[in-house]
Order: sequence, then C-alpha cells, then structure tokens
Amino acid sequence: MTDGRQAQSEKAAKALREAFEELGLDARTDPELKRTPENFAGLLQDLFCGLWETPPEISVTETKSEEMVLLKDMPFHSVCAHHLLPFFGRACIAYVPDGNLLGLGVLPRALKHFAARPQLQERLAEQVADFLQERALPKGVAVWLEARQMCVEMRGAQSPCHVETTAFRGCFREAEAQAAFLRRIRSA
Repeated sequence: MTDGRQAQSEKAAKALREAFEELGLDARTDPELKRTPENFAGLLQDLFCGLWETPPEISVTETKSEEMVLLKDMPFHSVCAHHLLPFFGRACIAYVPDGNLLGLGVLPRALKHFAARPQLQERLAEQVADFLQERALPKGVAVWLEARQMCVEMRGAQSPCHVETTAFRGCFREAEAQAAFLRRIRSA
C-alpha cells in the first residue's frame, strides 16, 4: 500500500471507529471489534480500487469477421452505492467486430474495473457497454447482468430475487440483434 493509501486507511479507520461508537459498537471494549475499523477501511479500499485504477488496455487483432463474439457466465461482484451491501452474480458480454477482434481478457477486466466501486447494477451494465463501444469501436456491444442484491434481501423488502439488467450499444439496439444475443445467453 502506498503512503497516501496508508494515510487514507488510517484516517478512515479513525472515523469508522467513531461511527461504530455512535452506533453502540465499541471497538475499545469489545475484543471481537478491536480491529474491525481498520479491517473495514482496508476492505473498502480493496473493493473500491476501480475509483483510482486505470481502465484496462484494449488489445486488438485485425479480422474480416462480423459475427458476434460472446463471453458467457462471467462471475462478478460489486457493492451497492446506496447501502454498501454486496451484489453479485454473472455477466454475459458480446460485441460484433468492425475490423478488429478484441483480446478476450478485456471483457472480464472491464467488468471487474467498473464493478470495483460503489455501484448500481444498472449503471454497471451501462459503464461496461460505453467503455467497450467508445474504446474498441465495434459495430455494437451487449451487456447482460444477473445479480442477487443483498440490500433487497437483507433490508427493505427482505426478499430474495435475481435482478437482470442490460445495456445495448450500436447494432445491438436493433431488436433482431438483441433477440439473437438473449437467445444465445439463455441457451444451454
């Protein structure tokens, strides 16, 4: 951890210790909570590293193909910006090349990068789609996320559910391309 990150972490731990005390959680007297403020500050720095890390590089290879490239069932996790509770699930990301094939690793790295910050599932799909469309310039990008939202399950509605969100760019805004994408991600 850099000196700047260490100083941030120590400052955050001090503030968290005070907040915990206001909530009746005294880390000075409860041995189970003794290191919790420091641990929680470090956890948040790890979970939110996408706020200061640079987006992934995009490597390409020339192609004449104009067929959909699809990565299915990529696991992901993030933290709800409203409640700081996790949401997690799986993602499918597709693109249609326009002269260039993307390095396959860029798709999960882009997902991980934008998930590593306080986030909304809907915004996460949009950010990944925008990043790939703007940086890689394919004919289109499709992103589908399905996740369990702990803020829905643990508070509020207190009901388990799976939330699906999508983002379509370029040629995937057309109904036929969307239908083809959705058929492929739902196929066995």
